Amino acid sequence: MKIALVHDWLTNFGGAEQVLLSLHNVWPEAPIYTLLYDKKKMEQYFPQAEIRTSFLQKFPKIFQQRKEYLLPFLPTAPETFDLRDFDLVISSSNSFAKGIITKPKTIHISYCHAPMRFVWDWHYNYLKERKIGKIKKFFVLPILHYFRMWDKISADRVNYFIANSKTTAEKIKKYYSRDSKVIYPPVGIRQLPATSLPAGRQGYQLPAKKYFLIISRLSPYKRIDLAIKAFNKLELPLIIIGEGRQKKDLQKMARKNIKFLGFQPEEKIRQYYQDCRAFIFSGEDDFGITACETMSFGKPILAYRKGGLTETMIESVTGEFFNEPVPELLADGVRRLMKNEKKYNSDEIKKQAEKFSKERFEKEIKEHIEQIFFAKTY
Repeated sequence: MKIALVHDWLTNFGGAEQVLLSLHNVWPEAPIYTLLYDKKKMEQYFPQAEIRTSFLQKFPKIFQQRKEYLLPFLPTAPETFDLRDFDLVISSSNSFAKGIITKPKTIHISYCHAPMRFVWDWHYNYLKERKIGKIKKFFVLPILHYFRMWDKISADRVNYFIANSKTTAEKIKKYYSRDSKVIYPPVGIRQLPATSLPAGRQGYQLPAKKYFLIISRLSPYKRIDLAIKAFNKLELPLIIIGEGRQKKDLQKMARKNIKFLGFQPEEKIRQYYQDCRAFIFSGEDDFGITACETMSFGKPILAYRKGGLTETMIESVTGEFFNEPVPELLADGVRRLMKNEKKYNSDEIKKQAEKFSKERFEKEIKEHIEQIFFAKTY
């Protein structure tokens, strides 16, 4: 059985890349096809992997860093991958990777992190946040319509879908009219044996007083702006780790109690998890892997009561929820966290995280995919 793995892009390490890393652990000989690859950032996670990139890799760096410049080419890029030698292709996708074209007898299984957000459930937010006026909208709306049609057509090329949560499974059913198997993604990859933190942290020293933590891509749908507005008023220490196109705007909003650390290596991220007071998850996500990572360190979470975290968190046990995406309610949630701080049991929180372990994911995904393949071919 010859297997290939396909991923949207390998330019930052987040939840989707953790899934890909586990798939690579299960099938280490399978080459990884991806639209873009940042070797400097990502080689540490995939040191032995055979990475095959699309023609987009040859474009100037400025285009690679601003993916909106690549939009006209993104649907075409995965379609150019030559996958004719493979019996099974597993795509890890929330946008374009599932658009690969395979031979009739090749089985394509897609692990879906979410249907393409900016053309489906995030459609109106995308127009608002990009500040697209009436004139620009006249040109942008037909483009988004084209991407919706392409996304639906590309979904039809998939033989079997796997969803990362029940929330995502509902969206796959709504937008693609397809059923899917729910297999929660792996959590706890960063929970390795304890190591001492190297001297001389880049960018910021841990404050003497415990801090609240956000680890996230700095993208609009993550709603980091809500947390910043709330912590500006609370005047509590908040550390934000991650990169994204919203970074400069968010930095301008933030007061001195909020520190941005950008990209951080794994050993430092583990230490920040371990030393934080609590984790803040201010946006709606289809699973929310960083929040579950926090639980593996026994730390409580404040999360927006929507999306995948309603499936993985236990209220008043692993943390608290806030009900509407407004800074005042987020701030109130932080106050409840602090009020109940002594009531949270670290062992109980860790126990909940074990339900989403890396070992559990790799066992489930291997058994499910092999069952599909051998039932289909024999």
